[in-house]
Amino acid sequence: MNILEFFLNMYRNRTLIGNLAKNDFKTRYAGSYLGITWAFIQPVVTVLVYWFVFTVGLKSPAVSDFPFALWLMAGIIPWFFFQEALLGGTSALTEYSYLVKKVVFRIDILPIVKILSALFVHLFFIAFVIAVFIITGHMPSIHIVQVIYYSFSLFCLLTGLVYMTSAVMVFFRDLSQLINVLLQIGIWLTPIMWNMEILPEKFRWIFNANPMFYIVTGYRDAFIYHGWFWQHAGTTIYFWILTILMYVVGTKIFKSLQVHFADVL
Repeated sequence: MNILEFFLNMYRNRTLIGNLAKNDFKTRYAGSYLGITWAFIQPVVTVLVYWFVFTVGLKSPAVSDFPFALWLMAGIIPWFFFQEALLGGTSALTEYSYLVKKVVFRIDILPIVKILSALFVHLFFIAFVIAVFIITGHMPSIHIVQVIYYSFSLFCLLTGLVYMTSAVMVFFRDLSQLINVLLQIGIWLTPIMWNMEILPEKFRWIFNANPMFYIVTGYRDAFIYHGWFWQHAGTTIYFWILTILMYVVGTKIFKSLQVHFADVL
């Protein structure tokens, strides 16, 4: 499936994808008293815990004359989206096994449904952080519109990843646990909760190779540093080459294993 065909399929099945994503989002919290409110409480509480640990406990200094708590929020927004979408997308086929077994159902939309389900919380969290910035007297500039570009970039990166991981998950159920471990390591390697300026220059290329570093830096450019994505031409080109390559590999793995999904599930 080439990239043009992917977006055409998304458009043709937009109603089905949208309905499935909304239902997926709602059913995750069905039966609890607060319902979908839990989806919004969790990231907010997590940020408050990090704020308390780093600002009150460890007394982390301001970064580029900007309060550490706000600097942390700007960087952790995309990570929450990435984490939830990757974990959800990886288990998409096993969770919706009853749909996978239907001959007429387009199972290739299921990983996308999980990404869109995670996007609902992401949009709320963006609005929440913008409100915190305004309340604390740090009015966002016109550069905030880049959040749209970086959210789209992250969506594209996740698409290739979840096509790959969801297909492999059908045959190797331990993959979700492995991804959980890698995410715990990844949040420190991105970096999100520490400033890369403390590293010697010769080691920074290792972190620059991480595509999530491009996304996190982009969100901070949109909220704090007021830079445009085209000012980082080299890293932007690298990110999109890697993302397209990941999409090609991910969809090929998905298609090659697709004929076996119903038998294994």
